[in-house]
Amino acid sequence: MDQLSNSAIGAVAELAREKSLAVTTISAPSGAKGIPTSIPVLLDPKSGEATGIKSLFDDWRVTPEHKKGVARVTTLESFIDLTERHKTEHSVIFADTNWKQPRFVSIIDYHQMNIENEVDGGGSFTTLGAPDNGRHRIEYAFPLSEEWQAWVGCNKKAMNQVEFAEFIEDRIGELAAPHEDEITYWEGKLGGKMGYPNELQLLSRGLKIHAQTRVSNIVTLSSGEGEISFEEEHRDMKGDKLIIPSLFIIQLPPFFQGEATRVPVRLRYRAKEGITWFYQLYRPDQYITEQVMRDLARAESATGLPAYQGAPEMSA
Repeated sequence: MDQLSNSAIGAVAELAREKSLAVTTISAPSGAKGIPTSIPVLLDPKSGEATGIKSLFDDWRVTPEHKKGVARVTTLESFIDLTERHKTEHSVIFADTNWKQPRFVSIIDYHQMNIENEVDGGGSFTTLGAPDNGRHRIEYAFPLSEEWQAWVGCNKKAMNQVEFAEFIEDRIGELAAPHEDEITYWEGKLGGKMGYPNELQLLSRGLKIHAQTRVSNIVTLSSGEGEISFEEEHRDMKGDKLIIPSLFIIQLPPFFQGEATRVPVRLRYRAKEGITWFYQLYRPDQYITEQVMRDLARAESATGLPAYQGAPEMSA
């Protein structure tokens, strides 16, 4: 390092001789914070202008002046481990709990805390903590699973008969048989009739079979289910009846390689020049938020750092 410093100084001296400039120092104003007490400059004796030479030294730098940059990890374990490796006594964790794009970020070089000081004889005064750059960060964006993104992506989206049938067929592995207590609870809370995976599968097949036929009748049964009759072209009112549950359960992991959760789903349809289908996930935000808060508590405990919900006041 001394050799490099001597080389840099020699380069500056040579530049000064060539340009008839003088190398001098300028002292910082008294009490100035966040800057050195003096800086070297090139002084032009003819014009009196001073030019900073920091960039000349930076060209010879072998290590960064400050730690900065964002490390992006793909698992919670890596987030905790890397935060633990770099943390200081002033580091913090921020959590964005937006259920559609949850993420954690550790700010290693966060502002220092204010310190309350007691005075002999009573009273106290506060020492303001020194500011820091906030540019050394570790980020963990929760990896939402493909299954979860598929269901959320089509949530409340209108689909025609064939589109809905194909969607159910493609996601048949995520349909779950309801437990007895789930049937009682969700039918009482949301109303309607709970359906089983085989009923949804039969419904999707029936909808594809009758894709080109006309609806002759739609009835809401006293059980809370729906019933659709189809009229075959060139035939009298002959149509197979399809039973439509108004509720069903899906089971899938919200996060990639995470634990599966069970989510109730409302099934809805409208009849106007054919049937339009859509479904509504019941409070999908709460399943994500609950998991994010559990993981935040885990990260806070494992690292011993304070954790906050929201975003930091400075950009990376």
